[in-house]
Amino acid sequence: MATLTEASKRAPRNMVARFILEDLDKAALLMSETNYSSQYINRDLALLFKSRVALYEATWLKYFKGTAFVPGGEGWPGASYNPDFSYPSGSIDEEIKFFFQQAMAAAKEVGDKYVGNLTANTGKVQQSADEPANPYYNMFCDEDLSGYPEVLLWRQYGRGLVTHNVNAAAGRGNQRTGLTRGYVQNFLMADGTPVYTHGTYADGDGYYMGDKTIADVRVNRDSRLSVFLKEPGQKNILFEPDNGQGTEVVPVEPYPLITLGDDERGYATGYALRKGGNFNRKYYANGGGYTAAPCFRAVEALLNYMEASYELNHTIDGTADSYWRAIRTRAKVDPDYNKTISLTDMNKEAENDWGAYSAGALLTDRTLYNIRRERRCELLSEGFRDADLKRWRSYDQLITSPAHLEGMHLWNTPMQNWYTDLVWNEANANVSAPEKSEYLRPFERTEGQAAYNGCTWRMAHYLNPLPINELMLTSPDGASPSESVLYQNPYWPLVAGKPAEK
Repeated sequence: MATLTEASKRAPRNMVARFILEDLDKAALLMSETNYSSQYINRDLALLFKSRVALYEATWLKYFKGTAFVPGGEGWPGASYNPDFSYPSGSIDEEIKFFFQQAMAAAKEVGDKYVGNLTANTGKVQQSADEPANPYYNMFCDEDLSGYPEVLLWRQYGRGLVTHNVNAAAGRGNQRTGLTRGYVQNFLMADGTPVYTHGTYADGDGYYMGDKTIADVRVNRDSRLSVFLKEPGQKNILFEPDNGQGTEVVPVEPYPLITLGDDERGYATGYALRKGGNFNRKYYANGGGYTAAPCFRAVEALLNYMEASYELNHTIDGTADSYWRAIRTRAKVDPDYNKTISLTDMNKEAENDWGAYSAGALLTDRTLYNIRRERRCELLSEGFRDADLKRWRSYDQLITSPAHLEGMHLWNTPMQNWYTDLVWNEANANVSAPEKSEYLRPFERTEGQAAYNGCTWRMAHYLNPLPINELMLTSPDGASPSESVLYQNPYWPLVAGKPAEK
């Protein structure tokens, strides 16, 4: 027990982050002379992950500075465990600088190597077997990703061995996971302008076509939206195998099945993604998909460098400029990011993006905001969003101002005519009522839903609580959480089954 207790002592988070960086440096050094397959960990991957860790810690320290969430902050629960704590760099500001510099250096080494070798994007969705494929689309659904240098690590699947259901889910409603209205509106027009500079969100001005049909939403947009956002009538299958494989297939995209309670086939917001769905029917067996999964992409290094360098130096240097233009060019968006910055209205972005906030305040730096926007659009549905919003401290405003999430424009649009079974203002409602909003509100159909009154937040939720049994096991008598060598995360109780305190 004494050995376990000693080994369980909790170190300040910045020291843990420093340890991770040192470990990754060693890994990168040991792999520096070998050109590993992209199915194995390699030097570039170690450096990319280093940039991710360093950027996370730098921004966390910056935006939580002075709070209980950082070492030395007011109410930090680790204070009594570390009475002599001091930052190795001398101060929290110098520690933030250290981590930003580490993120920049690691990201630049990877970014410079791959900026000229990003996967090509035709900007179109293949709609016949005779059309050329879009490599950018296929990077997320091909069976073999060894031909995509941008993919630094990928997982292989094999029919009858290790399989998944990604294709079947993408052919339907992605297990009722959909894009929000705010996310869709956040994507730029192809000429680099925000959509709200082109008339109202609903109607547009002829270049931005408005949002009264899903087809209109995709016109003249950032190709990362137009390529991956599903549209009724699109072909989901272009290649038919000879052996009848693919029983869980939807060959042609239907109108969004928003009134279905079926989690497998229903559409939560009406806006659904086809990202990850292959055009070959053979991958659509129930639980039998075997397309590969990209785990790390080099483009993240470009995004990490852009953010870290701007956060540290408050300017777009030559490297960040070349990276940003490469990303936008690949996305078929005007590479002149300064045009976008000059037209950005933060009050409008506040309607679309929680990432427009930090520590409860709307950002005033439009360049920093657009770097965040670029990250959001490029890493669409790749598992980064919650971590980004937490390290930017972008949930604070929800503590006092609940957010009402919306999906597609349903009421008073042609899309309303797709449905003959709409029910609202009843205990068995299957859509939100028109008096709430013309846009579908998936959490506000019936009063029994958890977020019926809006999505909220508590400060404690920036970190998960440590399990009480772990605190007990690491206490001197094995039963006293308050005496543990571990310490509970801020605002979480030392009693099981109790909610957050703040």
